[in-house]
Amino acid sequence: MQNENIIKGQGAQRNVINRFDRYTYEPEDEDFETVKTSFTEVFPKTIVNQVKSEDLPMEYSMNPYQGCEHGCSYCFARPTHEYWGYSAGIDFERKIMVKKNAPELLEKFFRKKGYKPAPILLSGNTDCYQPAERQFEITRKMLQVCLEYRHPVNILTKNALVLRDLDILKPLAEQNLVSVSLSIPTINEELRRKMEPRTSSSKNKLKAVEILSQNNIPVHVMVAPIIPGLNSDEPLNILKEISEAGAKSFGYTLVRLNDSVEPVFVRWIETSFPDRAQKVLNLIRSMTGGKLGEKRYFDRQKGNGNIAEMIHNTFKIGRKKFFEGREFPKLSTENFTGTKEQQLRLF
Repeated sequence: MQNENIIKGQGAQRNVINRFDRYTYEPEDEDFETVKTSFTEVFPKTIVNQVKSEDLPMEYSMNPYQGCEHGCSYCFARPTHEYWGYSAGIDFERKIMVKKNAPELLEKFFRKKGYKPAPILLSGNTDCYQPAERQFEITRKMLQVCLEYRHPVNILTKNALVLRDLDILKPLAEQNLVSVSLSIPTINEELRRKMEPRTSSSKNKLKAVEILSQNNIPVHVMVAPIIPGLNSDEPLNILKEISEAGAKSFGYTLVRLNDSVEPVFVRWIETSFPDRAQKVLNLIRSMTGGKLGEKRYFDRQKGNGNIAEMIHNTFKIGRKKFFEGREFPKLSTENFTGTKEQQLRLF
């Protein structure tokens, strides 16, 4: 049974208090369903970020957008919106900041004296192929820069819009310069519409895995997050489907409700699944020492306890059954043409 008061197509159901704001005012009767998505151009001085988290594998990331229209209530990036003076709730989905100068900043980064190339994750924080990308095409322009400089790039997205840029991805792949990670936490379309309301359908994501693979673009699938009591019965079915579609590897994480993500998720689960909300919340607590959030590195995405162990074992079975012997290629940095000396070697 679904609560009739839920805002359809929306992850967050209200704004939540910004932890950096001293005063907060929000009318109780504000009609959030009539609030339209707004886009604000911002002018960062850099676009490539060095990733310093101990339990994340990438060295660099870049994000052409801040905020995300996809509407996933559990998105770990929600608290980053608070640094801009916005809420991690509805603001995160409706107030999108656009970095139109990202391609120029990326080229400037590649030209830095002494820069040693390493794969960069696009995006890592908010989705580079969210609906705004259809209009602004910033991600496409950044990929063109990567192709021109022969720089390796890993793409992470929930959106089949990535297929629009096959004309750039194919020549990148021919030089071993690109991989695509697609996030597929569920193949139950009814659940998908609630978990990630404005992403591509499960069917279209699986089709994207297939088309990318057919074009020799290596595909990794993130089966994430796993939420016990919601999609925790799906891993083997998902792994079978993505294996048959051609994915070379997969990863997964357990749901983590960091900082202001927690109240957003709690309200979402209570409105979307009122009949099992408390069960789901208690199952999450059982994996995180009685709390809903876990901040410790390595533990924050793996959990502890019997429920977490059952999920880990399921993925071990799936890896052996559907992915044994498959290897994911390491991207090349050998042909990077960024520095002046390297450019001269071409002549």
